[in-house]
Amino acid sequence: MTLITLDEIEITTKEALIKHGASEGIASLVAHAVRTAEGNGNRICGLYYVESYCLQLASGRVDGVVKPTINVDRPGTVRVDGHFGFAQSAFAAGFAAALEAARNNGVCAYSIEHSQTCTSLGYFTEQFAQSGMLAIGATNASAVVAPPGGTTPVLGTNPIAMAVPDGQGGVAFQFDFSTSAIAMGKITMAAAAGEPIPLGWAVDANGEPTTDAKAALEGSMLSAGGYKGYGFGLMAELLAGALTGSRLSVEVPPLKAPEGPPHDLGQFYFVIDPVAYDQNFLQRLKELADAIESQPGARLPGSNRVAPNEVEVDPALWDLITKLV
Repeated sequence: MTLITLDEIEITTKEALIKHGASEGIASLVAHAVRTAEGNGNRICGLYYVESYCLQLASGRVDGVVKPTINVDRPGTVRVDGHFGFAQSAFAAGFAAALEAARNNGVCAYSIEHSQTCTSLGYFTEQFAQSGMLAIGATNASAVVAPPGGTTPVLGTNPIAMAVPDGQGGVAFQFDFSTSAIAMGKITMAAAAGEPIPLGWAVDANGEPTTDAKAALEGSMLSAGGYKGYGFGLMAELLAGALTGSRLSVEVPPLKAPEGPPHDLGQFYFVIDPVAYDQNFLQRLKELADAIESQPGARLPGSNRVAPNEVEVDPALWDLITKLV
């Protein structure tokens, strides 16, 4: 592995995106998301996606210069049409309006419509928490998860995320996880490396449990926790796909294919101003945190996270990224 600074990752990613057709402003937003993912150790949402971003910019599958449209139809509702551009630019376009709506009304339902995959959903809920809001988000993806008892995928990995403010401009805790047993990228990376996967992640084309990553890609992933994860996956599907007027998972083409129709995905966020409900929210949060952290080895998820200055990157991947510039 090669040590690369996060600054270099961000700068190189931005240059690659601009070279392949993104505007400077949009490239900056996407490059910062890549930097953050790498700094958090979330490799499948970081540099792993940069090549496909560039190829899709070149083919026109994603629009790297389009301006999102903001719609505030009702006091607590903010909708952003991404017009088949990057999710990062669509989210940024409506962020201030969503914050204002949450502060004025106590809650805001914020939707991103017709955008590319957002990759790391927690990257977005975290921004709300840093602005004092409690945020819950959901999105969907191309169908890779079959319903319990079935063999044909109908849901994406359909992550959900939550971020909670600490009252000081930071994040008290956060989580971001797929409602599938594992993120799809983990299986594709295992298949590329010729490595097995654990039982419980996926089934083959015949619906049989498998440890073969390539057989899993030809079959279906499983929901996390069986029926419970399936229920959360359905929730994310309806919020992100049906409510936003974007594609359902069964309609979404493969996300990393260089050519083809746009992703046309949605994201949905509940943005809540805690003090609109209870002025003692932060104190109650502290009491909960104390009850957890007083136990050796226990902690709140995503708390006290500090990004390093540099991270390990696969030399072959970094070579590929630098050749895109």
